[in-house]
Amino acid sequence: MLSLLRFFWVSAMRTLSWLLRALLFIALLGFAVKNDQPVTLRYFFGYEWQSSLVVVLLLFFAAGAIVGVLAMLVNVLQQRHEIACLKRNIRIKNKLAGAGETQQIPIQPS
Repeated sequence: MLSLLRFFWVSAMRTLSWLLRALLFIALLGFAVKNDQPVTLRYFFGYEWQSSLVVVLLLFFAAGAIVGVLAMLVNVLQQRHEIACLKRNIRIKNKLAGAGETQQIPIQPS
């Protein structure tokens, strides 16, 4: 009975998730259709680029997301390195304490 209820709950959540995705897609598509007028981006030294407003917004959104991921990447790599060092230290402490394959409780980080 409980597994059947869980199945219906998961099924309902999946349906709701897809419904929300479809609504978001339709809203963004409507935004794109309504904002198709050309814009001109002016750079230094007289350079210009003309494109649709939607294309410009999409490019700047993607550039911002890429910059955010790159900024976060440094922190993630530092944490991975620190975790690897801590795991190595735990292995060394277990070996020095004589922890073989038979010991049940290894030394845990504090």
